[in-house]
Amino acid sequence: MLSKEIIHTYKNIRQQTEAICKPLQIEDYSIQVVQFASPAKWHLAHTTWFFETFILKNYVQNYITFDADFNFLFNSYYNNVGDRILQTNRGNMSRPSTDKIYEYRAYVDAKIQELLSAISDTKIIELVTLGLNHEQQHQELLVTDIKYMLGHNPLFPVYDEDFNLIKDTNSNTESIKIKAGIYKIGHQGDDFCYDNELGVHKVYVDDFEINNHLVTNGEYLEFMASGAYSDFNLWLDEGWSWVNKNDIKSPLYWHNIEGEWHYYSLSGLQKVDKNAILSHINYYEANAYAEWKGMRLPTEFEWEIAAQQLHWGKRWEWTNSAYLPYPNFEKANGAVGEYNGKFMSNKMVLRGASVATSKNHSRPTYRNFFNPTESWQFTGIRLVK
Repeated sequence: MLSKEIIHTYKNIRQQTEAICKPLQIEDYSIQVVQFASPAKWHLAHTTWFFETFILKNYVQNYITFDADFNFLFNSYYNNVGDRILQTNRGNMSRPSTDKIYEYRAYVDAKIQELLSAISDTKIIELVTLGLNHEQQHQELLVTDIKYMLGHNPLFPVYDEDFNLIKDTNSNTESIKIKAGIYKIGHQGDDFCYDNELGVHKVYVDDFEINNHLVTNGEYLEFMASGAYSDFNLWLDEGWSWVNKNDIKSPLYWHNIEGEWHYYSLSGLQKVDKNAILSHINYYEANAYAEWKGMRLPTEFEWEIAAQQLHWGKRWEWTNSAYLPYPNFEKANGAVGEYNGKFMSNKMVLRGASVATSKNHSRPTYRNFFNPTESWQFTGIRLVK
């Protein structure tokens, strides 16, 4: 990508992160409701730290670091880069101020654009491209973390009246039959992808039929009404333990108010739309629903094979595949190699994209991954038989 094009892309993506924060009040920026949901201020700083740490410090001669403490405060999990605060303490930082973080972003943005204007080094451009994709990942996390924060506020405050995100409906009710055979899996081509998508390899799949639609709220209400959350026969053992330990009776953000189900959206609390696509469901719930329907979740390979024929992109879709390396997977040297590989344990793969996914940040080979208990992302269910 030419310097002018990458600078244009850089500006747009960086501005989009700040646009997501625009509806927030200053008190919202520092709150961390739970360990896995980071404050908006931390996202703004961490994505900036990425560019400063991996690009400016390494490729700008005599670069002056904006603040020496920021490497400790805003490093996420890169052990090669040095010590960092505990993830649980990200919400304890009333200082540095939000204004200071925006100054940091402006400082780094100016330095990155100066660098890109002066070079055509493909290595630097590749790192900037990685940084921009990293920022787009955090844009989605920012949206979901804001929803978790506001959705656990007893007043259920409105983030933006026009920013519902969970009102989508299915466009069809068909299913697609895929014939048994040997198929290639993994990213092919020269465009950007993450290292966990590399290592093109062949897999054999048997005949399968996959729904070209996602489970709706109305369908899931039937599951709930059947007593599914109290029927251990439907649940994996760890899922049943999760249900009982946490007294789970419904999806995340759902509330039974005077006998009627409501859910929180970023446009406020409203009655559950039975026709809308189900969202914020974890792997255990998805698996239990599939069991109840006498069907199953697709493997990530089945999903990728069928993707070209599917309507996808509304919800991250749970698969029945553990997050493991592809054949010949290789981690890069140093801190960049910590990006994906070290998380290949106790996670399940999700495929597709969601309504919160940034523009131009999805592809059929994208492998998202989360702990099976997690549902704060815009996740849903597609079934196979």
